[in-house]
Amino acid sequence: MQQQLDVKLLDKIVKQTIAAVEKSKAQIFDIYEAARAEMEHVKKDIERVKQATADIIFKVDELERQERRARLRLAEVSRNFTVYSEADIKAAYDEASRLQVELAIAREQEAVLRRQRDELELRLRNLKNTVERAENLVAQVGAALGFLGNQMENVLTHLGTLQQRQAFGIKIIKAQEEERRRVAREIHDGPAQAMANVVFRAEVCERLIDADIARAKAELRELREQVRLCLKETRKIIFDLRPMTLDDLGLVPTLRRVLDTLKERTGLITELKVLGEEKRLDSHVEIGIFRIIQEALTNVEKHAKATAVRVLIEFRPRLVAVVVEDDGQGFDGLENVGSESFGLMGMRERINILGGELKIDSEKGKGTKIFLKVPLP
Repeated sequence: MQQQLDVKLLDKIVKQTIAAVEKSKAQIFDIYEAARAEMEHVKKDIERVKQATADIIFKVDELERQERRARLRLAEVSRNFTVYSEADIKAAYDEASRLQVELAIAREQEAVLRRQRDELELRLRNLKNTVERAENLVAQVGAALGFLGNQMENVLTHLGTLQQRQAFGIKIIKAQEEERRRVAREIHDGPAQAMANVVFRAEVCERLIDADIARAKAELRELREQVRLCLKETRKIIFDLRPMTLDDLGLVPTLRRVLDTLKERTGLITELKVLGEEKRLDSHVEIGIFRIIQEALTNVEKHAKATAVRVLIEFRPRLVAVVVEDDGQGFDGLENVGSESFGLMGMRERINILGGELKIDSEKGKGTKIFLKVPLP
């Protein structure tokens, strides 16, 4: 439970981090848009100032020419008192003074406009740098956000897988302990009791051997039967743990025996069909396929309420395909058997180890089919 809480907390932190990065990305984009809009305004201001500067420069040039002519006119009038009247001299002086004032004002305006132009151009360069940096930053944050989202999704998926594996490991330990208890109980109730009875009858035979030979022989016959039953029970336990026929004869003969035993025990109609050329497989492949089929048959016996079960196994050059089909009650969707089902998890774990594929097809009232494919080296 703590593991689940930790994963949920991590998921929450990741989502909050992604949301914060998304918010930061939006803020950076707002800065980018504002800087870009300001840059457009500055461009327009520069064009306006440049035009005004060009106009004032033209005006200054014109005033300089006029002012030079006015000064020449004033000098000429001042030298020729006999030709020009005092009014002419005053008019020339006033004109020269007026032009000098206008020229000074125009030159000051030119200087101001040049400073404005230079300042605006500097500001425009700074804004361009800001826009470029903001644009690059938005792209980088977007890429980082995508990477973060994808990677953290993979991390969470991996953590979820680890969590499932941990839960699966716990279930394996519980199953092992349960299997040990089952084996211990079967040995205690079966072979152990039978062996205790054998010891008791052996003692009876020892006492009767000299007193009543006929009764001693009868007890020995009972003793022999008890030993035979004890041996049968022991072999059954050994077969359940690991069928010896699997090592000696292979997968198909072992499945025939399992199905025959299932038929005797439950009354189910069983069928085994083999396609292709039957052959021995690597030991780990045979035991893996056998355990998956064994688990499927156990589910049929315990849950399916079926009347018949059919196993089809096909040997191909590079592949073994298996179908386990029953006519039981079936179910709608895997969620109805539970994703935490130990049997299902064990089957999937085994097929993953074998590098194969497992598919379960079931429908309510129409039985269940389990398809599995295992590649061969």
